[in-house]
Amino acid sequence: MIKGNNIRPEYPRPSQKRDRWLSLNGEWDFAFDDERKGESDKWYKNAAPFYLKIQVPFAYQSTLSGIGDSSFHDVVWYRKMIHVPSEWSGQRIILHFGAVDYKAKVWVNEQLAVTHEGGHTPFRQDITDLLKDGGNVITVRAEDDSLDLTQPRGKQYWEEQSASIFYTRTTGIWQSVWLEPVHSVHIDKLKYKPDIDRNEIEIRTFMSEAAARQEVWVEAAISFDGKPVAEERFKANGREESRTIRLHDFNDHGLGRWWSPEKPNLYDVRFRLSVDGNVVDEFDSYFGMRKVSIENGKFNLNNRPYFMRLVLDQGYFPDGILTPPSEEAILKDIELTKAMGFNGVRKHQKTEDPLFLYHCDRNGLLVWGECANAYQYSEAYVGRFTREWHEIVERDYNHPCIVAWVPINESWGVPNIQIDVKQQQHALAMYHLVKSLDETRPVIGNDGWEMLETDLVAIHDYEWREEVLAERYVSADSAIEAMPANRRILIGGASYKGQPIMVTEFGGISFRKSDWEGWGYSGASDDEDFLKRLNAVFRPLLLSPVVQAVCYTQLTDVEQEINGLLTYDRVPKVPLEAIRQIVTGQRNSQS
Repeated sequence: MIKGNNIRPEYPRPSQKRDRWLSLNGEWDFAFDDERKGESDKWYKNAAPFYLKIQVPFAYQSTLSGIGDSSFHDVVWYRKMIHVPSEWSGQRIILHFGAVDYKAKVWVNEQLAVTHEGGHTPFRQDITDLLKDGGNVITVRAEDDSLDLTQPRGKQYWEEQSASIFYTRTTGIWQSVWLEPVHSVHIDKLKYKPDIDRNEIEIRTFMSEAAARQEVWVEAAISFDGKPVAEERFKANGREESRTIRLHDFNDHGLGRWWSPEKPNLYDVRFRLSVDGNVVDEFDSYFGMRKVSIENGKFNLNNRPYFMRLVLDQGYFPDGILTPPSEEAILKDIELTKAMGFNGVRKHQKTEDPLFLYHCDRNGLLVWGECANAYQYSEAYVGRFTREWHEIVERDYNHPCIVAWVPINESWGVPNIQIDVKQQQHALAMYHLVKSLDETRPVIGNDGWEMLETDLVAIHDYEWREEVLAERYVSADSAIEAMPANRRILIGGASYKGQPIMVTEFGGISFRKSDWEGWGYSGASDDEDFLKRLNAVFRPLLLSPVVQAVCYTQLTDVEQEINGLLTYDRVPKVPLEAIRQIVTGQRNSQS
């Protein structure tokens, strides 16, 4: 990496890590454009309007941005002078944006380079032909409509002050920006498909356009714990190639190398591309050998029934909002989650930074992949949401930690799904879209209730009385017939087909242990009362003969919402071991 004035200097894409790159995080010139005149006035040609400074990748609403303004500014501009390292001469220069909420236009040296729509997904552009010797100027216009409820926005509130379950908005750049030099012949992306039953890994390589006009050879050297396992060399006959490689190593009889939260084993891969005998592209990658399946109504991990103990993770931070302040903050959240006895998280209404998923892969934490939903339905929303979900699955497909996809939550974006055929068809379309992109993971049709087609019956139930929960989840029939929040579990003529039953939101016990005042689903008065209430909602679900996963609401307090197990600044409200005993059922067996 080339060093510079950087914030968050970690490599932004660990799944395909090249040695050379340049972080563009740090100070950028910045301006609000409340009158929406920047484009007509050609701000991409003029430095004068940029009267503020901002620290990228933090949104202007956050304090870490250096601005900390939560009022409405729906159009914002960024400007930065960059210098491309001279040793990159002769390479193609790729400009990467991790995420810009919500619409982005990017100019390089006053020339429009790329546009993108979608607040949670990356985009990139080859800017080589727009660069010049010496300094180069990158200008970004970001637009994020604060009031448009058909725009996918997740937990970002449409009023200036956050309230109830909705939080401060994030506008503009909120994930890393960086440059990368590549040869004209290089690998754009990879796809791994593990097969633990045959002990094989399928590797698909997707080449740059120039590769189609060259004789290109690909080498993939696979190792485990530093020791060689397999090596494959093949000719790339087109822009896409696929090879299945047998892994001649241990199976799962005691010395397994399969991936799980308990044993997060990963294989490392070194890729090399050669043209006419010369190496033109080289980078490191990794994969995990694991299988998610549903057999005889049971959720299986690696062909064995697996009980998921998840916690709802909003992914918000006091100073960074949606952006973690550091890699250490990401690791701390994972460590605290595991210390409390959870083996996974449901990332709620947020598609998380790839660095988070990388550390979940490395440290062994299951993830349910999700996206920011809209709140109202429209044809424009359908187009936006469909494109973004396609990009999400493409970006995150390779992460072994991800074991389920949640396109829609609690009928957000489809509020009339119970009676509106169009909204029902949209939910079905999203289910089948994700299935058409990834046949290896289960998809939840509408997490919480009002499901049509779904691989898992995922129920949200904030009942706090232990005896009611015990009676409700004594059988599959009673669980399906229940109506938490007065919503039907299955609608549109759908019937229960024996899918695994999971309670994917519950608890939400509010307990004030910090300076934050706020709101929750039920309240505790002190530590003892909190633990008593926590045990009362966990015990009946862990003892249920039909519930195969739970997801407690939630990991941390967020702004005014004080129903976290941790405070907003990540301080445990009660001892971690006391929570762990309840989450893992140890306290239940002792009670």
